[in-house]
Amino acid sequence: MDQLSERELILLSGAAVAGFLFLMGTLWLTRRNRVQERLDELSLDSASSKTDSGTGGSKSTRGNSKNGKDDALNGDLIDRVMQAGLYRPQMIAIYQTVRFSLSLIPGVIVFIAFQSSMISLLWAVVVGVGACLFGFLAPSLWLDYKKAGRQTTLRRALPDALDVIIICVEAGLSVQAAMAKVSRELSSVHPLLAAEMAICQREMQLGASAGEALNRLAQRFDLAEMRSLASVVSQAERFGASIITALRVHAQTLREKRFQRAEELAQKAGVKLVFPTIVFIFPALFVVLAGPAVVRIFGMFDKMAP
Repeated sequence: MDQLSERELILLSGAAVAGFLFLMGTLWLTRRNRVQERLDELSLDSASSKTDSGTGGSKSTRGNSKNGKDDALNGDLIDRVMQAGLYRPQMIAIYQTVRFSLSLIPGVIVFIAFQSSMISLLWAVVVGVGACLFGFLAPSLWLDYKKAGRQTTLRRALPDALDVIIICVEAGLSVQAAMAKVSRELSSVHPLLAAEMAICQREMQLGASAGEALNRLAQRFDLAEMRSLASVVSQAERFGASIITALRVHAQTLREKRFQRAEELAQKAGVKLVFPTIVFIFPALFVVLAGPAVVRIFGMFDKMAP
């Protein structure tokens, strides 16, 4: 391999220094303690609920304060990382570092390959741009994949959890104790839901209501079914309605939706089989059926040739 020129070495050194400075800046921006932020948020929630008249103002105050914090700390990315199940505070820095590295390293490799005369300039530009774009978009696509998987898992486990909560509440336990029972009993069957219910229980121990804890759970998953459950529990707490009846009706609704979703997927299966059938099965079938005839035709042409 030919030695790199002084200018190229300076460019590579500058890229390495820029990556290091970017990493240090990301770590500095995400140095805040998430536990302290959660305690501050709970204190704001309790203060707003005490001063509000009880018409939902505390919920809007909590949403406005949370949106303000998220705007200051690139809240959209924080929400996406949290919805993917990455709760540790350093995950933002790790995500930004991986995204920057996957965007930079392929370009450096392609540049070195071009300087070594291993590929042409056209291929260097095409491969370099494509690899850098893929490295920039791949972490975002991975977050969406993780989020969709968590939503599917929670959607399947939610009716079972509601059944356990209903049985516990009917037996005389509080909603907080019922969530603790769910986190213990369903830890082997639905570990994700059990872990999230344990988080809700701890938030309720810090002073949040059941509706607020479930609303935060819905925000961590961005799931419509969980938002509706949080709304049902909040309305039952606000108006003094029977929470058992509300949960039972909601559980039945979730089961019906799950059954309808299964029927929808079953109806789509026939359409999805068309493409692999045309691409993979029909060509092999044509080869088996028409292959001998094609061989005989070519043999006849060979015999007819002078």
